[in-house]
Formats: sequence, structure tokens, C-alpha cells
Amino acid sequence: MPNIESITLENLRASNETSFGHGLVYHFAIKQNGVSLDFHLKQFFKGKELSFHFFDDFEKLVTICQRHQINVILVGGKSDFFKELELIQAIKQNVFLSIIPVILYHPEPSNETIIAAYENGAEDFIHGEWIEKLVEVRIQRVIARSIRDLSVNPSTRLPGPAMIEEEINRQLAMKATFAVCYADLDNFKAFNDYYGYSFGDKLIKLTGRIIRDTVFDTCREGFVGHIAGDDFIFIIPDDLISNVCGWIIKCFDAFAPNYYESEDIERGFITIENRKGIIESFPILSISIAVVSNSTRQFGHMGELSKILAELKRATKQLPGSNYMVDRRKDH
Repeated sequence: MPNIESITLENLRASNETSFGHGLVYHFAIKQNGVSLDFHLKQFFKGKELSFHFFDDFEKLVTICQRHQINVILVGGKSDFFKELELIQAIKQNVFLSIIPVILYHPEPSNETIIAAYENGAEDFIHGEWIEKLVEVRIQRVIARSIRDLSVNPSTRLPGPAMIEEEINRQLAMKATFAVCYADLDNFKAFNDYYGYSFGDKLIKLTGRIIRDTVFDTCREGFVGHIAGDDFIFIIPDDLISNVCGWIIKCFDAFAPNYYESEDIERGFITIENRKGIIESFPILSISIAVVSNSTRQFGHMGELSKILAELKRATKQLPGSNYMVDRRKDH
């Protein structure tokens, strides 16, 4: 069961936080042995709010990255770096962690170690004398490149369409049993037009956080992606559909009204003029989730699955309020 109190606190903070280079809090996941990376970071990020998340093993790192929007994973030490290189390889093989930049630090690494680090996917390897300003610039450039990565949604920092398709194709190739859930918001355009882009963006971030926290609290091996706008995809085991979708709806319905003015909540709807000049009324935002599982039918490719999801989403959005609908049709 997801921790609703945790989600509440996370989202209250999220409204005041943005990603590195554009906001207030810089999140670093750090593994260090014999070096003090956090000390150096404090020196050249003076005046900035830093959040350090320390880990010793891969499992702890996974938990940290599922709960926080980590900007960079930093790994530093003075050892032979064999375990560190294995860690980098594991990070880059994980579809969720692979989008986070990894920077290594070693005071005197061998050339073979540096080469192996880059071969295993490290974005940068800092070594030798620690020159504060130079290291700061290198870290900033690594994060800037990550933000520009078109495979990651810049608002929610969740995997985008390319990585969503890659994950679904991976699951199909493995012949795994799974459910693909397509979530989007009902009447979001009206809300965005009425309250403006800033409120719309905050609501998108709220939705992404609710889905991400619920999926990962319930299912460690789950996947969450952000297609664009108010459209999200998450992949979970078939037997968790009811639990995960139910909690997402419950959380969304509890938190979304906080983004409305009190008079609009009391009235139960907002009014806005459409493109034809006609005043229309729109109820308080709700969320619709279309679910397709391969437990009862098989899918040969992504296009087939996408078509069924689109059909089911249209049907789900015809229902009032927040709902999820599962396609249980069987192959004949």
C-alpha cells in the first residue's frame, strides 16, 4: 500500500522545486569511500540548496532514485574501482536509472580504469587534482546534456516515448505477463486555459509524482513513463492492476482539488469560453486509466497494443469522474 502521507509531503515540496539549472534544490546520489565528495560540492555550490542521498549498494540507489529526482549519481573512491565499475554497468542496464548521469572520481586512476568507466556508460570521470571551478563546470555540463536528452520529459523527468516503447518491446521479447496502463486527465485543456500554464504544469508534475510513487511503492519492478502533456504510461504485473490503479485514483482525487480556487471547488466546476465563443462548464479534474494486459491476449508489436489502448482510453473518458477500465477480451 502506498504511503499517502509521504506522497502528500513530497508534492507540497514539489511545487517549490524544479530541475537542476532552473530551480532551488540540487539532488545528488553519492557513494564515496575515502573521499569527501559532499564536502567539495558544498564548497563550489555555495548559496545553493543541496540534497545529498548516500548509498552503499545498488539496491539502496534504486530506492533513492525512485523516491527523489536525482540530478547526478556521484561515485568516488581510492580503491581499485572494480566494484564501482560493476555498479556503473548495473546502473546503465536499468531502464529507469540509465537516464541519470553518472560521474566518477578517483585521485589516481589507471588509464585502463578510466577507459573501462567510459565503456560502461559513465558520463564523466574526474581525476587528479580537484580544481573546484573546473569540476563545477563539468558537473553542470553533464546535467545540462541530460536535461536536453529528448528521451526524458523535462517537466517530470520520467522516461519519454522512445524509452516507453523500448521497455514495452523488451517485455514482449521476454514473453513476460504484464499490464500496460495509459493514464490521462479529463478536461485538462480547460483547466490549463482557465488557470494558466504555470498551474497546468504543477498539476502535470503532481500527476507524475502520484503515479511514480504509487507504482514504485507497490511494485519495485514497475515502469513509469511520460508520453507528453497529461498522458502517462505505467507498466505493472497483471495481478496489481486493481491495487495500483485504485490508489492512483484515490490520491489524485484527494490532491487535485487543492489546485483550484475555493469558489470553483464550492461550485463544482469552472466555466470557460470555447473556440466558438460559447461558454462551457467543466467539472473538477479527474483521471482516466486504460489498462491492457497480455494475460488473456497476445500482442505481436507495439502498434497493436497502442491501438487497443487508444480505443479503451476513449471509452474510459466517457465515464464521469476518475475511473480505470481493463480490457479483458480474449484471443479467439
